[in-house]
Amino acid sequence: MRAVTPVKHPGGSFLVTRTGAGRRVALVWSGSRTDAVRSRCRRFNDIGPEVWAVVRASSVKDVAALAGVSLGTVSNVLNRPDRVSPATRSRVEDAMRELGFVRNESARQLRAGHSRTLAYVLLDARNPFFTDVAEGAERAAEAAGLSLFLCHSDNRASREGDYLAHLVEQRVQGILVTPVDPHATVLDDVRRNGTPLVIVDRTRDDGAFCSVAVDDVLGGRLAVEHLVERGHTRVAFIGGPDTIGQVRDRLEGARAAWADAGLPDDQLTVVPTDGLTVVEGRSAGERLMGIGTRRRPTAAFCANDLLALGLLQQLSTSGATVPGDLAIVGYDDIEYAAAAAVPLTSVRQPRQELGRRAAELVLDEATNPDHVHEQLVFTPELVARRSTFS
Repeated sequence: MRAVTPVKHPGGSFLVTRTGAGRRVALVWSGSRTDAVRSRCRRFNDIGPEVWAVVRASSVKDVAALAGVSLGTVSNVLNRPDRVSPATRSRVEDAMRELGFVRNESARQLRAGHSRTLAYVLLDARNPFFTDVAEGAERAAEAAGLSLFLCHSDNRASREGDYLAHLVEQRVQGILVTPVDPHATVLDDVRRNGTPLVIVDRTRDDGAFCSVAVDDVLGGRLAVEHLVERGHTRVAFIGGPDTIGQVRDRLEGARAAWADAGLPDDQLTVVPTDGLTVVEGRSAGERLMGIGTRRRPTAAFCANDLLALGLLQQLSTSGATVPGDLAIVGYDDIEYAAAAAVPLTSVRQPRQELGRRAAELVLDEATNPDHVHEQLVFTPELVARRSTFS
């Protein structure tokens, strides 16, 4: 090591020395080490207890100098590697590794006007439906050379709004969102700020955004038609709250199928829940088991699979059998539906396809000046398993 120059500081004084091609600056400190100094320095244990080092972040110029290439060549390696020969690219990458070079993403974002990131603000991270949607979106993002950032609104409008504002500030390339309210003005605020946004698993009638969803009215119809075909004439619909559009649509489809079968309205019983969770499914099961056997429904259509799994748990605890005492149809066909103690019949939604298409739509909006908003509606299908077959 070679001492370069003494430096004075209010907290003491030190000598500046250099190591390794001038990339590291060692400080021999003679005064007190303040927190501010500690935050900028790292101890060189192999030199001595009083020697600290400040490491200046390597720049593109450092990489170019070490690799013996121009700044433009380094830029091409970072942004357009296909324009650089394999040998030159390898030399530049070796220099980056030797220098510990880390790309300044913030600076790149400022130049490009956006980050290389998509974001998905999902409603409930505990529900496998949404994580499956996220997986599909992530695959599409990766195929485009982007990352996917996940945010969990926990079904809270205020939290959703905070996330959306933050993502706009971070200049993400596009946002996917399963909104608490698809008509909330916060979504329009995102659009006015110029950030592409696609609504997932919800719809809006005004065509202001791209959206991907499933025909839930048809899904509800498929579930009840299946139960009617199995001979059930007393059926419970379990779901809520009715502020959720999907719950309303699935019940609408169930009622339409019930009416088409010519069955009495009062034999389709609605069992409301405060949410679409396993706990709420267990609670609904307790209420159903409290109904006398002569009036009790012989089958239940649950608004999602988590409710159905909770219902199945409660029936098992009470000694009831599925489908002997109660047949069950769920909705979503998450992975756990087929793996349940009694495999669940469920209305399948193409979850990963929803995520993939949503990501493709938001990328098209971000890059295609001729982009036209699309509202994609997928067709559900019923997957029959043991929970409805004796």
